[in-house]
Amino acid sequence: MTNRRSFLKSLAGATAGISMASGSFASGQETRDRLGEVLPKRKLGRTGEHVTMLGTGGYHVGWTTERDAQEVIEAALEGGVRFFDTAESYSSGTSEERYGKYLTPKFRDLIFLMTKSTGRDAKTVQEHLEGSLRRLKVDQIDLYQVHAISTPCDVDNRINNGVLDVLLKAKQEGKIKYLGFTGHQNPYAHMRMLEQTEASDIFDTVLMPVNLLDASYYSFIENVMPKALDRNMGILSIKSLADGRFFSKKEEANWTSDDPVIPNYVSIKEAMHFVWSLPVSVLIAGNENATYMREKIALARSFSKLSEDEKQNLIDKVKLLAESGGIEYYKQKES
Repeated sequence: MTNRRSFLKSLAGATAGISMASGSFASGQETRDRLGEVLPKRKLGRTGEHVTMLGTGGYHVGWTTERDAQEVIEAALEGGVRFFDTAESYSSGTSEERYGKYLTPKFRDLIFLMTKSTGRDAKTVQEHLEGSLRRLKVDQIDLYQVHAISTPCDVDNRINNGVLDVLLKAKQEGKIKYLGFTGHQNPYAHMRMLEQTEASDIFDTVLMPVNLLDASYYSFIENVMPKALDRNMGILSIKSLADGRFFSKKEEANWTSDDPVIPNYVSIKEAMHFVWSLPVSVLIAGNENATYMREKIALARSFSKLSEDEKQNLIDKVKLLAESGGIEYYKQKES
């Protein structure tokens, strides 16, 4: 525990460097735009951009009903969210199409827009990129990401198949502003991507799971976050509630838990405030309806940074659950 406590303290300075106290904004950042009050913003690594501390997850926008998707987008904008995530693979492009219908035509100037490609070769990634631009109805994507890397071998194969080359070309052409990579299975895949791109240093962001359990099990926080911060990359957080498995049962799921993290051990507020108390640029949350979106916005507005002792106490509460590996089912121990 002593080592982990020291590790958390080592991240404290980085957290202070990218985030602001609850309710405040970065120097020069406006607190309002033409839609109203904007959520507090954080630095996105070395990009020079500032993004809202909460982002709208595009996966749920794709699979929920169209009416709910529209209402989620509207609730996010009304609540001050200006960061929107999606991917070409989310419901076979439906998520992007819904953004192209309800988001970008009227609000492109206000938002930071990111999407991703699962393509494992240059030709596929090029096709995905062109499709995304068309569905999103934009000329440029703010952040485009190599999506869902799974193992070090997967990383090597994508690089050898020209994936990074086609993205660099697209960036030069102005179709992409910034580059990143994502994954949730294996921290060693992320470490391999960082290693393979150390010389070129082409990536501006990294997306990965960040939650209370991760700190004790096959940890992205411990293995990947410090290396990414050393490169001044923006950290994009997903799975703050382990894809819903912090609860006893997820809607439309075929599993149940007799010992859920929430409420048996921690609250939703504690779980999400833990993530925001780390050096993450944005917490991306999936919401299948506007009510859930508004709940996450309220949690962002109520944020108060946890102390190192408070963070460690929360980690300790769920340590045994974390070490079982069952809740973070999406992780695969392949190094």
